[in-house]
Amino acid sequence: MDIRKTFNKISQVILSLLLAGAILYWMYRDFDFSHISRVMTHGMDWTWMLLSFPFGILAQAFRGWRWRQTLEPMGEHPRKSVAVYSIFISYASSLLIPRIGELARCAVLKRWDRVSLPKSLGTVVTERAIDSALVAIITGVTFLWQLPVFTNFFNRTGTRLDQILTHFTKAGWWVTIICAIAIIILCFFILRRLSIYNKVKNTFYGLWAGVISVKNVRNMPLFILFTLAIWGSYFLHYYLTFFCFDATSHLGAACALVTFIVGSIAVIVPTPNGAGPWHFAVKTMLILYGVSSNDALYFVLIVHTIQTLLVVALGIFGWIALELTGKRYR
Repeated sequence: MDIRKTFNKISQVILSLLLAGAILYWMYRDFDFSHISRVMTHGMDWTWMLLSFPFGILAQAFRGWRWRQTLEPMGEHPRKSVAVYSIFISYASSLLIPRIGELARCAVLKRWDRVSLPKSLGTVVTERAIDSALVAIITGVTFLWQLPVFTNFFNRTGTRLDQILTHFTKAGWWVTIICAIAIIILCFFILRRLSIYNKVKNTFYGLWAGVISVKNVRNMPLFILFTLAIWGSYFLHYYLTFFCFDATSHLGAACALVTFIVGSIAVIVPTPNGAGPWHFAVKTMLILYGVSSNDALYFVLIVHTIQTLLVVALGIFGWIALELTGKRYR
């Protein structure tokens, strides 16, 4: 059984890397990488990139504090610092094995603060549901807000909505199909894991308790504030990078919000930190707003790489900080 589990994990990692690699190869197959260093040294304003870092850190810190809130109604009281460090580690670990972060952060709380694993897993399900609902609402509002932009684009190019599919390139079809298959595989693994959990009564009870814990949160306004702060920080972490490049600095918050939402949806595809699908989605939307293909490729490659390195740095910091933190015994 252990061999089979190990094989499944390895297969997931390999498939994830192959998917990301295939999409990135297709996007950058004719790209001149020799200009990257020139753009990074003379073609971008690093001040704005550095200003975006605190918001990337705050987004994860707010998530840790909100998670602690959902655990309190079930009698679990992890330390604030441990909760935040666990989030740092969860994001970094997901770079190695997509979606493993949810389990990793629960394991950290269990090891350091003796928090029930089933209960913490249940609260993770709750968090994902809340975040998905919020993203869906923001997506709907953003689409209606920016509908004139899409309409104008279709009118100027002579493209009608009912003709989009007929103009889809062969490569575009392959990328879409691969992403769809990846999402289906991800759903299969999630459902299979849930079915395993449901076989054990105590585990199922813990999951359910975590899911409904949100209604018993003591300070609901603070919970809502944390939720808005998480996504506000994510957005600012991304939006401020627009001012790093001449090609995107003039686009404004509306364009940033549209590409941010599209990118957030794209990372559902199980690749390390959304590599590949995120690049493809954001680059496509930037072109819609008038950015040249080359400039869009520079933007997504540099921004995603730097923000991924920040995730790695936070993961290393979280691991070191935890090693220096005493464990609770009860």
